[in-house]
Amino acid sequence: MPVSRPTRPIRPALAVLLAAAALAACSSASEPSATRGEAGDDARHEELPGPRWNTEPATVAALGDSITTGFDSCELLADCPEVSWATGTEADVDSLAARLGAEASWNEAVSGAMMADLPGQARLAAANDPELVTVLAGANDACTRTPDRMTEPEAFRAAFAETVEVIREEAPQAQIFVASVPDLMQLWRTGKEEDRARMAWQFGICQSMLRDAATDDAETRERREAVAERVDAYNAALSEVCAEDVLCRYDDGAVNGYAFQVEDLSEWDWFHPSRAGQAALAELAHAAVVRED
Repeated sequence: MPVSRPTRPIRPALAVLLAAAALAACSSASEPSATRGEAGDDARHEELPGPRWNTEPATVAALGDSITTGFDSCELLADCPEVSWATGTEADVDSLAARLGAEASWNEAVSGAMMADLPGQARLAAANDPELVTVLAGANDACTRTPDRMTEPEAFRAAFAETVEVIREEAPQAQIFVASVPDLMQLWRTGKEEDRARMAWQFGICQSMLRDAATDDAETRERREAVAERVDAYNAALSEVCAEDVLCRYDDGAVNGYAFQVEDLSEWDWFHPSRAGQAALAELAHAAVVRED
């Protein structure tokens, strides 16, 4: 009959080592290390990226004023949306929507609109769930009978912020392209030497800037500077509010910096863009929308 050998006792030091190893194994299985946790977070961020700007939106809705309705671009005192820089269909303009190859577009702009009118336009545009909404407004806020009637910058900012909020609430995925307010002082410089322009401006167009176009005394210069400063304030508001929304892109002052030439202006009022001017705006907008950041 075999003799069974007694079990050899585990030495105390060895027991401690085995217990520590078992504890470490359990910890590794149940709790990831700090290094592994950080790597996991990075992986999750890669898997769930934030909203990215789409350079090929398929649908476009336009908000704004008479510039976007094509006013005085085709005939006197009439809208001409077919040549609108944003959504027009005429080949010689090659609008933003056309350049993007958009499947559908809507123009909600209204001649004479001010920034305070854009939240209402935004609601109409959002109903179509566009992929891109364009904004070009602010000239009418500065183009008043006298500088003291211009929209205050705080009110302008609030109205634009509300416009963005309406779009974000009612069309959450929509991108927003914001064009800067044109340089009204530069427009005055372009037309002031033209007899036809000075005659047209006498009928009440943007009097805060264009009244007494041939006059250049100290008081008149001060009036024009006040308008130019207000336009700068509007553009600062557009830039700052837009920067707070990840799907909003400002044109970085491209429209404001564009030097409109005589051929870019309406032959009837020397203020609104001509067909050539509309095409120039479309080109500037397209460059901003398709830019890879």
